[in-house]
Amino acid sequence: MLSSIVPSHLPALVREAFVKAQANGDLIYYPTQVAILTVGSFAVGAHDASGLMTSLTVDCQFQLRYSPSLAQKPKPPKPVEPNAKPFNPFENPSPALLVAQLPPSHRLVLNKFAIVPEHFILATSDFKPQTHLLETSDVDAAYACIQAYRSAAEELFVFFNSGRHSGASQSHRHLQLLPVNRMKDGLENIEQGEKWCVLADEVCGKRETLPFSVFTSPISADMTAEEKHLAYLSLYKRAVRATIANVEAASEGEAQISYNFAMTSTCMALCPRTAEGASFKDDNGNDVGSVALNGTVLAGTALVKSKPEWDALTTTNTILSDVLGMIGVPPTDALYRE
Repeated sequence: MLSSIVPSHLPALVREAFVKAQANGDLIYYPTQVAILTVGSFAVGAHDASGLMTSLTVDCQFQLRYSPSLAQKPKPPKPVEPNAKPFNPFENPSPALLVAQLPPSHRLVLNKFAIVPEHFILATSDFKPQTHLLETSDVDAAYACIQAYRSAAEELFVFFNSGRHSGASQSHRHLQLLPVNRMKDGLENIEQGEKWCVLADEVCGKRETLPFSVFTSPISADMTAEEKHLAYLSLYKRAVRATIANVEAASEGEAQISYNFAMTSTCMALCPRTAEGASFKDDNGNDVGSVALNGTVLAGTALVKSKPEWDALTTTNTILSDVLGMIGVPPTDALYRE
């Protein structure tokens, strides 16, 4: 299979397109405030003073972002005719948002409503359902983008939302791509900001103690496109077994569960989803709001749009952990057996 042809200067191409589109009003960037919250831990190997390998528990740090202006985000246009198709931003993308065509099967498009600067989308050129399993070409094209960033000494976080509980908002198949250095904007100005790392990388191959189950697999540039796709399918099948008892997972077609999938240069991660989010109360038992989460949960990030939500989550660390415990499958040792 031929790999997707990704421009070698992709990071510069995305940056230039983002700056131009923002300056011309073709996209909207929503600035955020950020805080770091601890939501769990994971065990890593470490050598003690005598040189023996021991287990060290490391806290898992989550970014919480607050964007009040996002509450006024424009709604997608409604169809004029009763039976007309919903608006599809990836079918014929605006030339101002188009970053590159990736023959033979994909294109790159800027996210019109960006919370992370330089957020862009990998969409199939022809319509394919978001609810169907990813194909080899999808995974291959996404990893080719990751490699283009690696060639420029940068990292890229890729995520995919599938199913009604995953945070998916468009029916046309697409993966979302975030430059990791832009995900760190603002962290340099807050306490413990330097401790945040992409969650998928942090827990890859480790036994995590998180509020929700995450299945991981190491990957590398030496793997073929087919091998990467098989690794993704293996994670998906493990997630299906963890979510639905006595069901054999398919290898193609419509997914049997809602899930988020993520990929970095060294790791794939997948978490089954049973809810998009959850509401929560403050310390006095008053209803405050809710948190909805998409695939950026596998980066270790969450977003709120109101000041009461921000205040409650940043003053009571356990609230975010409790919400995360309600969005997926509770982790148990049995889930990690092949």
